Order: sequence, then C-alpha cells, then structure tokens
Amino acid sequence: MDNVLKFPNGMRLVQSWQSGEEAGCDALKHVLERATQGEFDDNFAWPGPTDAIHIGGSINLVTLTMMHDFFGHESSEFYKGDPERYVRTTLMTRRLLGMNKLYLSWPVYAFTAEAMGQTTMYPDKFPPGSDPDVMLLNRDNWQDVQTPDFNSGIPAIIEKMIRCYVRLTGLEPILHLSAPYSLAADTFGQEPLLAALVHEPEFAKDLLQRLADRVLRPWIDDFIKKFPNGWVELSDASGSPFFIGPRNCKDISIASIQYLKKNMPWGHRVYDANYRGDYVTQVKPKTRRRGRNSGIGDPQLEPVSLDALTEAKHSVCRDYVMRLHDDHVPTDYYRDKAIEYGVPLYSGVGSSQIDRNSIRDLDAEKEALRALTESQVQAIKDVACAITANGYKNRLPPWPGTVYFEDVSSETSFDLMEAIIEAAHEHGHYNCE
Repeated sequence: MDNVLKFPNGMRLVQSWQSGEEAGCDALKHVLERATQGEFDDNFAWPGPTDAIHIGGSINLVTLTMMHDFFGHESSEFYKGDPERYVRTTLMTRRLLGMNKLYLSWPVYAFTAEAMGQTTMYPDKFPPGSDPDVMLLNRDNWQDVQTPDFNSGIPAIIEKMIRCYVRLTGLEPILHLSAPYSLAADTFGQEPLLAALVHEPEFAKDLLQRLADRVLRPWIDDFIKKFPNGWVELSDASGSPFFIGPRNCKDISIASIQYLKKNMPWGHRVYDANYRGDYVTQVKPKTRRRGRNSGIGDPQLEPVSLDALTEAKHSVCRDYVMRLHDDHVPTDYYRDKAIEYGVPLYSGVGSSQIDRNSIRDLDAEKEALRALTESQVQAIKDVACAITANGYKNRLPPWPGTVYFEDVSSETSFDLMEAIIEAAHEHGHYNCE
C-alpha cells in the first residue's frame, strides 16, 4: 500500500478492478477510502516534474465507475454530493494511473447547461447530459436567457471544488465552462442549431452572443473576482470542424469565443483547445450545397485551409498548440506550428486508440503505441527546446508540453495505457541547455 503511487503499481490495481480480481478490488477500494479521508493530500502538493514532459488527461468517467462499483455512488451523488470527495478521488485516479500532471475537471457541458436551468439527466454510472426532449431555449424565449446565481447550485459546487483543488495542489485555479456553441447545442438543441447554421447563420450568431453576454461573461467576471489568478478553459466539441465544417467552426464557433473575450481584462486567461477534426480542411467540397449536418455552407465560398483554421484556433488558445487524435493530421504539422507560435505542444491520445473492445493483437498494439508515443514525446521535446532557444521564459504549465489522454473510461485497455505512459516516462526527460 505504501508503494501504490509508484508506477505501474496503481495502474495494476485499476487493471485488477477492471478484470474483477477480488484481492485487487479490495485493495483499490481501500486506497480510494484513504484518499477520501485525506491520507494522500501531501502527494497532491507535488506539481509535477520540471525536467520531463507531462502526462495528463480526462479521467472523470473511470473515477465515476469505480466510485459506483465500490461505494454505490450514482452519477449525481458522485459529481455533486461532496466536492472535496470528488476532488480527492479525481486526483487520486490520476496518480494511480501514473499521470504526473494534476488537473481538475467535471462534466462541463452538463454542468454549464444545468446552471442555466436546463433539465439534466443523471444515469447511475454514466456522465450526465442535457435531456434532448426538454430543451430550455426555443425560438420564442432565447432572448430571455437569465444570468445564473453564482452563489448557489452548480456554480457553488464548482467553486467548492476549485477551492479544494487549489488548497491541496497549490496550482492555479481553472474554471471549465461550455463554449457558446456547445452551450447553445445543449440548451437549444443540436438539430435546431445545425439547421440555423445552414439556413439562418445570423440567428445562430445572435444566439451565441446572447449566451456569451448573459451567461458566460458574467460567470467569468464572478470567477475572476474570486480567483484573480484563475484561468477559464472552454470546451466546444459540438462546434468542432469534424461536426459543423471548418468554415462554421472558424466563423461561428471560434468567432463567438473571440466575441466573448474581446476587450475583457481577463480575455487572455480564457482559452479553448478541444476543436477536433482538422483533416476536414483537406476534404474537397461537393459542387452542390451540403446537407444540414455537414455545416459546410455555400460551395461558392473559398474553402478554409488548414493554416487558416489553425490560425483561428490559435486566436482562442494562445498558450499552447493541441493536436488531437481525431485531427488526423501528422504531428509534425503541429510541432512546426507550435515552434512558429513560440508555445508548447500537447499531443492527444484518442479513446479509440486505447479501447479494449477493439484490440486484435495486444502485443502488437502495445508496440505500435510505444513507438507512436516516442515520436509524440520527441515532438513535444523538440518544441520545448526550440522555443527555449527563441526566448520562451515561462516555466509553468502548459510548459513543457503534455501527452494528453482525451478520454479514459472503464472500457479503456489499461494494458495499452500502461505501455503509453511507460514510454512517456522513459523518453520524456529533456535538457534544453
């Protein structure tokens, strides 16, 4: 038990839970109980290595499933029942999996919409989401959006989580919120919003700006007053080029964040890094108007190039460059862009890459992922050393760059994940002097 945080011991405990081994399950349950009681708090004060790249990711789903299996906590209780328990178990899961970068997040899309009054569904051991049959906003009431009460409900729960996270880790606070497009999708409806993109783009822009004015900007104002050194990370998967096309991503989704940040004293501390599907810029559009699900729009418009989309993404994420698995563009492109912009590089590991249900040959998959990880780690180190030589001075996260697991769940192959983290540990040390 004293060595549970020494990699890969914690990972092996999680593997034993996934495979249903009784002794391992009992040990993991005991570790989580101890974490909830604060016995690992001293470890959470370690911010991560200063001589190696960081390893992080989204682990909320696997923590939720473990807490459900061991303690019977359903989704609502896990996320909203006890903020300090949520923070400690979330941080503990990261340490168990061998992640050397601590980070706190929550079900961003559901929480932001719920704070507005959106009806939210909480399954037993699956993450919450907006009820698609009961949308908060429609064509008759969207202009009447109300500013949430930031001292009660979801905003109050998030504030307690953040205060606990800062107290335990000493790291700067981060508030996670939905970006305007995704917030509209979760409160107005995905299909009506897609239809507006195709047939009434000006209405779509007005809706997103109303959400920025009435919900997000006041929320960020309140947060920065309480946490002057805070950061705001927006999430906008629904607004990605993969779903709505590169032009709508650039001119609607990203433009709404630019509008939100414009002339605000905290604008430089607000960012969005989860736009995915950059490869669609390289897909030749059809000669007719695309269907409403494509979001491409008028084929007579000049196509959005990969460089133009990357520049737009950089305008709302100035401090690092993110390459996600679903971008399907070679890592070298993002390495070169990070060096051009003078910022660190993050490289994502997609959930499909480590899905235990799609493994044909485990040993072959492990070797392939080790090799891929080595190349990603090298790209991150190349960026760190290049921007250092060019005068980059910051030595706080996002420095020096991160291998980022985009989604870890109970369906993750922890054998594959272990291979990736092992390779990142083995090859992640750098010296740019």
